[in-house]
Amino acid sequence: MILNTRIWYFFALIVLLVGSVPQASAQQNTDLTTIKVDELSDDQVAELLKRASEAGVGADEFLQMALLRGMPSAEVEKLRNRIEELDSSGAASRSTNASRRDPRQQLNLNEITRGLYQPQEEMLTTSGGSEIFGSSLFYQKNRRLSFEPSLNQATPKSYILGPGDVVFVDIYGESEHYYEATVNPDGFVLLDNIGPVPVSGKSIESATEIIKNRVGQYYPGLTGSNPNTFLQVTLGNVRTIKVHILGEVRLPGTFTLSAFSTAFNALYAAGGPNENGTMRAIKLVRNKKTIAEIDVYELLINGSANLDLQLQDQDVILVSPFQSRVNVKGEVKRPMTFEIGAEDTFEDLLSYAGGFTDLAFKDRIAISRITGNQRSVSDVYQNQFNLFTLKGGDEITVSKILNRYSNRVQIKGAVYREGVFALSEGLTLSQLVKNAEGLRGDAYTERASILRTKADLGTEMIEVNLGAVLAGTAPDVVLKREDVVRVSSIYDIQNEHYVQILGEVKKPGTYPYSDSMKIEELIILAGGLQESANSQDIEIARRLEDSDLGTLSDIIPSRVNPDLSINPESPSLQPFDQVIVRKRANFTMQRLVAVEGQVNAPGMFAIQHSVERISDLVKRAGGLNQFAYARGASLIRRTEFFNTESEQIRRQRNLEGLKLKLIEDPNNSEAQEELLQRLFRDLPAEKVNAVDTLLANTKKESLDQVAASTPGFAVKIKESEAVAIDLEKILQNPGSDEDLILEVGDILSVPKLLQTVRMRGDVVYPTTLRYENSRSLKHYINGAGGFERRANKKQTYVVYANGAVKRTKGFLGIRNYPPVEPGAEVIVPTKGPKVPLRLGEIVGITTGLATLALVISQINWE
Repeated sequence: MILNTRIWYFFALIVLLVGSVPQASAQQNTDLTTIKVDELSDDQVAELLKRASEAGVGADEFLQMALLRGMPSAEVEKLRNRIEELDSSGAASRSTNASRRDPRQQLNLNEITRGLYQPQEEMLTTSGGSEIFGSSLFYQKNRRLSFEPSLNQATPKSYILGPGDVVFVDIYGESEHYYEATVNPDGFVLLDNIGPVPVSGKSIESATEIIKNRVGQYYPGLTGSNPNTFLQVTLGNVRTIKVHILGEVRLPGTFTLSAFSTAFNALYAAGGPNENGTMRAIKLVRNKKTIAEIDVYELLINGSANLDLQLQDQDVILVSPFQSRVNVKGEVKRPMTFEIGAEDTFEDLLSYAGGFTDLAFKDRIAISRITGNQRSVSDVYQNQFNLFTLKGGDEITVSKILNRYSNRVQIKGAVYREGVFALSEGLTLSQLVKNAEGLRGDAYTERASILRTKADLGTEMIEVNLGAVLAGTAPDVVLKREDVVRVSSIYDIQNEHYVQILGEVKKPGTYPYSDSMKIEELIILAGGLQESANSQDIEIARRLEDSDLGTLSDIIPSRVNPDLSINPESPSLQPFDQVIVRKRANFTMQRLVAVEGQVNAPGMFAIQHSVERISDLVKRAGGLNQFAYARGASLIRRTEFFNTESEQIRRQRNLEGLKLKLIEDPNNSEAQEELLQRLFRDLPAEKVNAVDTLLANTKKESLDQVAASTPGFAVKIKESEAVAIDLEKILQNPGSDEDLILEVGDILSVPKLLQTVRMRGDVVYPTTLRYENSRSLKHYINGAGGFERRANKKQTYVVYANGAVKRTKGFLGIRNYPPVEPGAEVIVPTKGPKVPLRLGEIVGITTGLATLALVISQINWE
């Protein structure tokens, strides 16, 4: 029987088995612990036995492999009973020629032992203490080293044949033939037409000679002094062997392994030594004799291990309890617990731990050792590492070097190269400044400070005249370890100088001050003058050092050339000056209004002069057409809360349009390309008019205060609203008081003749009614079903198409309703909630009336 062929077919059987079981079909990896034999049909069990027979696996071996993979013993017994019931022993019988000369298949020990490792993860996670060196060699949570034997290697000449091995016998030359046979349990290979040949217990080399002598009787060309026929014996798939792994291992037991397996393969199958198992003296016992002792550290430390020692059937691997262990903490590359031999020194332990880290203090190592019934500390110096013998229970602590400097000084501040420098013998302050590439131009040389650390770790400050020290007129200062020299800048002891520019420049703000700075230079820094700037009206607001009481600043009128050319009369700026550039009095941007609706030429119009009126706008729009309803015309005007587009935003939008046009033209001139590059170079972000914003916010806050103090009053902030106008009267009397002067953003809307009246509010059926000439408001109320029960009839009002509003008036119970015109909206408000009178209020009213009656009666009586 062949192990690798069995394993390959075994996993095919498991896949088939899992695919047929609903509870296990969702798993990606085969897990025999979830298989329920009762859910398998007889046909499925028969198919398993058939495939096992083709793989050369008997029923007993198949059941043993299932148990090894983690199938519960109860389920294995059920499967055994099902097999016996099917009476399939013949199907599971031994096959002598199972191999088809396929290449040897790699034994996948990860798969064959996966089910065995379920308790190991729990064992590792629940165990306490330091990690033991080497424990992760045979098992890791995410990845495991399998020591898997290579089945593609040439057959070793010393390999001992046994039952289950497949032997290939090739005859070539003058005669050609080949045989393929499996070593049977009696130790023979059965060659067709030749008979059984005993090979069990023989090496490949010896078996070749035996087979050659036997086959030579039928092929004379194989023998003699000048043979013309040749014979070669090779090994096909190898057999399995049983190895017993006992002692301090995670999963002791008997394991079925490849005959190529070594002791490391077996240890891997058993999960390796447990927490109490030894790594240094693992015994391999064969025929009741210890033939080898395995030290796992040889593999872990030196990369060498006795991998050539192959296991044989019925070998025993015995893992005894560990000998002695020591624990290493601190600055070593592997701070772990190590098992030591009887003669291991600290130098040996250091090699196990991978050596010191870069931060380790190597001169002295502290070792805590058990002496009698208590511990003692031993100091081991560097020259004693190879002499100090370790004992079990030792705890070694490798300390870290001190986080301090033995020769450090620092220099900070106004030097060209700040930082840390080495303290050489006799280093002075002037030499340290020289090492730092000297003083910067802004260095304050009248003084420097040295922060010195005293012996008690306190600090003291040493003040020196740095200029005098560097000039040699004052004694130099010898520096000490950890001195910190600070050289101040002249700007550290005075306010940073700056100037401000406000008003009609492209980038108003704060800019650094320079000596002899002129207004023109500051304007250039601010991006230049705006189009609206008045270059002849500029003020400089200057601070006064010693001012009279009530004088806040000195105002200096100035002017610049429009092209910012040099002006000899331009005053020089001083620190903290504020430059204010005003706007030209006669500068205005184009102001636009719009006409929409029933005019002959609707659209946008620019206001021509400051007193242009609505009648002028209608005339420029070609007058009203025949469909116009002049009485319904309205004027939409911006309020003070309108978010007016700033001049800067309009300029930016215009420049963006120009830029897009230049980009679209691929044949721009050189000048146009230069213009394209600088269009947005100095264009600032949106500028908000601070004065306008402050006014709007102040008015809004006032309205909010009124609303807060008036119950039921809510403020609705609008950016635009309709202004009620009478366009008929305006056109009949141009220039009259009703003919309003136009403002920027005004929209004159002239609708068509409207023929409906809209009903809103507390009427029975709010709807839109057809306008009927000379009909009163009461007629339209009735057309909407009349007033509702809670309607406030006295407060009924009409909103006309032009935005005007009229309300109902009354006198002595007689209501005078406003007239209704085309396009009007009739609004009927609702009365407030009816609040019932309380008992106290009724008593108060009754008492008041009684008192009043009494007073009147007394007056009449008198």
